Amino acid sequence: MRRLIFLLFVFLFVADIGYAQRFPTIKIGDECPSPSLQMTSVDTRSYQLDDHFKQNGLLIVFTSNTCPFVVAWEDRYKLVETICKENGIDMLYINSNHKKRLDDDSFEAMQAHAKSMDYQFPYLLDEKSQLANAFGAKTTPHIFLFNAQKKLVYMGAIDDNYTSAREVTEFYLKDAIESLVFSKPIQNAETKAVGCSIKRHIP
Repeated sequence: MRRLIFLLFVFLFVADIGYAQRFPTIKIGDECPSPSLQMTSVDTRSYQLDDHFKQNGLLIVFTSNTCPFVVAWEDRYKLVETICKENGIDMLYINSNHKKRLDDDSFEAMQAHAKSMDYQFPYLLDEKSQLANAFGAKTTPHIFLFNAQKKLVYMGAIDDNYTSAREVTEFYLKDAIESLVFSKPIQNAETKAVGCSIKRHIP
């Protein structure tokens, strides 16, 4: 049994390295990839990133419906929505879990989830993980914040404590948004994304 667990760990480790090499994560200062990719929202409307770089920038949240890390952090999604609205930042939720389309991350499950969580911004289906692969997004959640010029200024985690909002000591995303809006340097422009691996389509 131990040998089996060890071999599984090695397999997953090697797979993660392979995905990282094949789909490298974009870097701070890079321009937003695939801005004209058409994606369908849970309200069945079509969206592309290009239409959302208004006012001060755009926040992309790669997410899912049942990942324990998403569930733990999702109580802060509402707060993030408010922060975005107050600071002129547009926001999009993206579901790239192509391999779970017949399960927890089906389009119908996305619609039900967005309704139950009362999302105030579009929740988009990333068909065949095209956007996740272009971004090199790795986890749910994985955060990418762009300025109005479509340049990446922050990526990583929402804050430093997914288990408890009360115990957060560094609200990375809030600090990044406020620094962006007031034209100040972002102190922690990149943090480690913590979450479930994206169950991506491999072309």
